[in-house]
Amino acid sequence: MRFSGDALTAAILVCNQAAAFVSRLALQQRTFAVLELHRLAYHPVRAQVAGLGARAAVRAIARVAGAYANRRATKKPAHVFRPYGAVPYDARLMSWNRDARIVSLWTPTGRVTVPYTGRPEDLKAVEALPIGEADLLYRRGVWLLQVAVTLPEPAARKPINGFMGVDQGVANLAVTSDGAVLPGTALPGPVGGNGHVRTLRERRHRQRRRLQRKGTPAARRVLRRLSGREHRMMTDLNHQISKYVVREAERTGRGIALEDLQGIRGRARAHRLQRRTLRSWAFAQQIEFTRYKAARVGVAFELVDPAYTSQACPTCGCVSRANRPARGRFVCTRCGLAGHADHIAARNIAARGVAGWAVVNQPHATGLPSARRDRESKPPASAGGS
Repeated sequence: MRFSGDALTAAILVCNQAAAFVSRLALQQRTFAVLELHRLAYHPVRAQVAGLGARAAVRAIARVAGAYANRRATKKPAHVFRPYGAVPYDARLMSWNRDARIVSLWTPTGRVTVPYTGRPEDLKAVEALPIGEADLLYRRGVWLLQVAVTLPEPAARKPINGFMGVDQGVANLAVTSDGAVLPGTALPGPVGGNGHVRTLRERRHRQRRRLQRKGTPAARRVLRRLSGREHRMMTDLNHQISKYVVREAERTGRGIALEDLQGIRGRARAHRLQRRTLRSWAFAQQIEFTRYKAARVGVAFELVDPAYTSQACPTCGCVSRANRPARGRFVCTRCGLAGHADHIAARNIAARGVAGWAVVNQPHATGLPSARRDRESKPPASAGGS
């Protein structure tokens, strides 16, 4: 959605100035909870920043509290809000006329009404779905309004043909139980494989180190230009992988099973040359992308225990470190099953997805699945104190 105006520039600058002031005050007073910070900063920020409205001040305080909530316990140094950073707008700061495709936005000089446009699917979503918060930002000479909408979430369908398992790793971003290696020929675009991804990441790492050592103004300009490029590449790849997996599961009537990799960076033992790669790999992002895409189309989604998925034989159940004679090779010492280790792991993940789904949704005399039965059998929380 694109539009322009000097009043919007003033709104961006005023809101970010207010957030920067509240951020410094929060750090000085060591106050980061939103309610206490509101009591501390509301009147000072209204007096300090000219043109700041009441609701804009409330949103600036909540924005600062949210920024510090995602930081380490030290909360040091102060969180920086750039003058032209994105500013959140809620329902009290904006109103929509969907028929005329115009939106009214708060600014320090009063409300401004501006037309909006976008891709056909985006316009359809704005017209048909409930609208939440939006972010107003200025990028490369263009004003953008990033709108959050509430998508309908259909109930997960029963996976009649089992589950598709997906093994995530550093050597291969994703390998499915069907044997598809992603990224690869199954995905469009110039990235032909995970080796290409690792090469690009290593090249960017060397380039950043070289420019940081140089430290000249020209080097800093290049670093600013390069900032975010690798993140955008990995985000795009994770979107492509999750879209492919969900589309295949929906087409074949299966669910999706992934490993629960929470805390993997602390548990996994890696060679010193692979530690930086392991700690910067976007495992959680790929899981979340797959989760919300699956929920959008009603595909069942399960996170399974990752223990020994690459050492267990999916045919006879033998679990042994000897089943892995090489990093990418699996050979069962009991039944002789052989194959690519990541593919074998994906098959084990698929089997655990089936088992997990059966446990959660097992029938009961009440006629309710076990998960829903446990939820509804809990006594309601007491409304009053003791």
